[in-house]
Formats: sequence, structure tokens, C-alpha cells
Amino acid sequence: MRTICFYSDYGYQDDFAGTCRAVIKRLAPAVEVIDVTHGIAPQNVLGGAFVLRNTMHYMPDGAVHLAVVDPGVGGSRRAVALRSAGDRLFVGPDNGLLVPAAEADGGITEGRELTAQELWLAPTSATFHGRDIFAAVAARLAAGLPLERTGVEIDVGTLTHVGVPEPVVVRGSLRAAAVLVDQFGNVALNLDGRQLAQAELGEQIEVVCGGEGFLATVAISFQAVRSSDIVVLVDSYDQVAVCVNKGSAVEVLTLKVGDMVTLRRRPPS
Repeated sequence: MRTICFYSDYGYQDDFAGTCRAVIKRLAPAVEVIDVTHGIAPQNVLGGAFVLRNTMHYMPDGAVHLAVVDPGVGGSRRAVALRSAGDRLFVGPDNGLLVPAAEADGGITEGRELTAQELWLAPTSATFHGRDIFAAVAARLAAGLPLERTGVEIDVGTLTHVGVPEPVVVRGSLRAAAVLVDQFGNVALNLDGRQLAQAELGEQIEVVCGGEGFLATVAISFQAVRSSDIVVLVDSYDQVAVCVNKGSAVEVLTLKVGDMVTLRRRPPS
């Protein structure tokens, strides 16, 4: 019996997440479900991929990670289940959402396209695969169904990856992508604490985005700067984040997921 860890962009107002949980309860009554979040920004596959990767190691060992951020539902994208070297299972769309987490758990050792339609709910909606395919298959896997019974094996090298540029790290400068925005307006970049230290930016830096530069401070916490000041710090998941103390970096810097951001040593005045 495996725990299901459930992630989605369904939100908390509609019935979507609750209906998926009900399907799991019907098919696998003894399986525990952890609702990690349903607050991923709508259709934000990149942000969802980083949420899944960041939180995975805090979840129970051997869990089934059910992740649904699926703007291509009903189209040509595959429905898949993956196994990692750490024996976690990942169920969701093949749009890049699952891959960063599975690769971070020692790599992907097996992949299956969910072609065993007898495991799905019938009739199957073209617009709600989260309920009819992903939740149904995740429930059966959590209850002990072998992965090979979910469908045909796929070459894991053909899995879709999220399209995020690799960061550029040189002494005195970093260039990276905004990959995640939380409800406070803090913007996480695809950089880690080691890379920030490697660039040797110093304490006072410039954050450049959209052709405009903003003065910022590199610090370990919000309280190191005054209210409304921009601070660059390493967050609780070891990601470098651009923040505004008691404010929103998204609003101040007019940033969005996918934007490129440069952090550079402030030139002498």
C-alpha cells in the first residue's frame, strides 16, 4: 500500500480535486491521500514541475505522486506513469510536469503509457483525465497494482521536458529563469545556493529584468532589509528567490514565470 501525494492546478473553489479524491476512495478505500497543493497557477506546467520536485523528498517513501497540470488534456500528449530509482511512482500528463522530480529521485528507471483502458473510469471524459485516468490509475497503483499492467512500456528518452534554459553562472553575474511564484509574490529562479555563492556577487547587487535594473541586497532573510526593499535569498528549497520585504516582487519587478532575470554585481558608484 502506497500513499498518494496529490498536486494540481484545480484550485479550491471547484469540485475537481474533491471528485478525484472520491474516485481514489472508491477504488482504494484504505489508501491515504495527501493534498500537497491544488494552488499551482492554472496551466503553469513549469511551476508545477518545480513544486513537485521541491516537495517530493518531504513526502512518504515510495509514494505515488499524482500530478495534474494538463493544458493539453484530450490532445496528443500521452498519459504516463513513471518509476524513479528511489521507487517513487509519478502519474500524470507527459508534458514535462513529472520529469524533473523523477530525475531528481535518482533518475527514471521505467515509463509506461497509460493504455490499459480497463483501469480507467468509463465513460472517459476528453476534458477530465485527472478524474477518469490519472486518479483511477494512481489509486490502483497505490493499492498494489504492478506498474507494468498500466500500459505499454515507453522509451524514457522520449519523455517531454519543461522548456527552461540552463542558468548561466559566471563570476560577478548570473542569468536564470523565473520558474515559480508563490502567493506572497516571491519569485524563485532555477538557481541554487551553491551557484549563487559561486558567482561571488557580493551583498549589494543589481537585478535586471525586462531591460530595467533594480537595486537589491543578497541576504539570508527578509529582516536583513527594510520594508519594501528587494532582497535576493536562498529559500527553504535551496532555490534562489527574488523577494520584496513585506511586498511582492512580481508586482515591483513586473515578473512572470518564464521571464529571464540577471543578477549582477553592482558597479562602483
